[in-house]
Amino acid sequence: MNEIQTMNKPLLQKGLKKMSLFLLCCFVGPVIVHQAFKNQMHPLYIPVLLLGILFLIIAFYYGFTGIRTLVNALLGERKSKTN
Repeated sequence: MNEIQTMNKPLLQKGLKKMSLFLLCCFVGPVIVHQAFKNQMHPLYIPVLLLGILFLIIAFYYGFTGIRTLVNALLGERKSKTN
């Protein structure tokens, strides 16, 4: 009846790895985008800008999945309501 859930350590480590990738992409992405906008006349402007936007998209993905993984590791998996 009264279950005490313990922390899932492998899932917690996986969540922390995702959050570290999130932080890395959060710093690298804006720097690349800023450098692209500073050099708009350079022939590689578009590829560098796209690379920076790709890093930002990856940052969003790892941010959301990392937070979800950490919450699942700390609080346990969500139970579905099936009647």
